[in-house]
Amino acid sequence: MLSIAYVGFGANLGDPEITFDKAIEKIEALDNVAVTNVSSLYKTDPVGLQDDGPEFLNAVLEIRTSLSPFDLIHHLRKIERSLGKKRCHKSDRSRKIDLDLLLFGDKSFWSKTLEVPHPRMNNRGFVMVPLVEIAPDFVHPVLKMTLRNMLDILTPDEKNGVRRLRSVNPREVI
Repeated sequence: MLSIAYVGFGANLGDPEITFDKAIEKIEALDNVAVTNVSSLYKTDPVGLQDDGPEFLNAVLEIRTSLSPFDLIHHLRKIERSLGKKRCHKSDRSRKIDLDLLLFGDKSFWSKTLEVPHPRMNNRGFVMVPLVEIAPDFVHPVLKMTLRNMLDILTPDEKNGVRRLRSVNPREVI
């Protein structure tokens, strides 16, 4: 059975646009995974960083997969490491790449290694703006709200600093 999942991309070190392209290529190369939609690329102000890093490049990918959420996150972490992320990376530091599993169909669960839906996505403009661009009517499995409605209730401070850079070339949809 195929599930629709949403994966957040973020990077602010190196050349984030090249890293983004490489990440998509590596995700598309996975067995049992197809990228079916990609948001525009957004430049965003850093949120919660301790190292005064540069602004981020953010986007969201929609994928269809027959993998389990745990198998998918395992592959995403391997891709992160192959593109320069250290295993012991601290979340309050700048990074070459970050791939977050935001949503996995209508599933909701928590474990030591994975929490779905992503626990902080709903108050982060840099996640919600690109996510709403490609899935505005998707209903959050816990909050029971559309993503568009969730974005609408973010404060201006949570949405400020998210600027559309450019659209991404359309991908073949399965």
